Amino acid sequence: MSPTKNSHHDLVTVDTALAEFVDRQRSRWSGVDPALTGFIDAAADFVADGKRMRPLFCLAGWRAATGTAADVPAPAGVVTAAAAWEWLQGSALVHDDLMDASDTRRGRPSVHRAFEHLHRDEQRVGDPVGFGAGTAILLGDLMLSWCDEMLRHAATVDPDLATGDGALRLARAFAVLDTCKSEVTFGQYLDVVAQTRSEVDADAALLVVTFKSAKYTIERPLHLGAVLGGADQELLDRLTAVAMPLGSAFQLRDDVLGVFGDPATTGKPAGDDLREGKRTLLVARALARLSTTDGARLTEALGTAAGVPLATELVLASGALDDVEADISRYAAEATAALSALPDAARATLEPLIDRSVRRDR
Repeated sequence: MSPTKNSHHDLVTVDTALAEFVDRQRSRWSGVDPALTGFIDAAADFVADGKRMRPLFCLAGWRAATGTAADVPAPAGVVTAAAAWEWLQGSALVHDDLMDASDTRRGRPSVHRAFEHLHRDEQRVGDPVGFGAGTAILLGDLMLSWCDEMLRHAATVDPDLATGDGALRLARAFAVLDTCKSEVTFGQYLDVVAQTRSEVDADAALLVVTFKSAKYTIERPLHLGAVLGGADQELLDRLTAVAMPLGSAFQLRDDVLGVFGDPATTGKPAGDDLREGKRTLLVARALARLSTTDGARLTEALGTAAGVPLATELVLASGALDDVEADISRYAAEATAALSALPDAARATLEPLIDRSVRRDR
């Protein structure tokens, strides 16, 4: 999906900030051992083609707090802070792919598979699968560390964030990030736990949506940008009123793509969520609609590669897709309605992001 006109400059500055950060890492560490160059390059390549949703929402939060129009460039420190979200997202995805045994990400081998292939191609000694898995864990950990490091670097590129009120705003931003990291980890764990239960509960699926996506993808990035702009609690609450339904719509769209998405655009095999046994709201809605016999067939098919065609057929036949599409439309309408309580600059920035979140193709 191409960026909106107003977000184009923000995307360029975020990409530049990430590239400069990686260049500093290469200069600092590549001389230690040649192997580190490939390791650092793998991290850089992984985030190179992300959608940048979290940085864009972070910058939107700053604009909401400062009243800055979408076509006015943000300060370097704020851009650096926004770009830091890409490392947290990269960490989460690398670990998620390993946990789900996913072979691809964005149309390319997932990190653990890429390093497994590297091991085999170079005919190294030892276990290639273990090497790939271990490297993915380490690369995800590195990205998580880089998220904090890059946010801290915001004070270096913008001295106003290093002292006085600016330092206090940066400290508030770190508090938001700390909370977010706990929330997304809890959401991921609840998702893992759900896959160990025989029943599929809609409320449990929505709780995972709340912590794994709504807060992580939209609410906390908005909050972090807003506190960098000096937002008070009232504005944070108004941003939450937009973020939570929008984040739910974003994740439900992801769930639909995880079953019915085109691999050419999603970069993942069709039905991958079904193969992984994800207990999504889409699956919960299907089980609520299916007969006892067909529900048992769907439950048995979940979590197996061979069962993907049958599970896809049953989900579609149940009418659950229509239910979830209705949920997405309702959540998007709630988010749009909540925009009316925000300042003009915030509405102008967030309106195109709402459309981008809900009607994305990957």
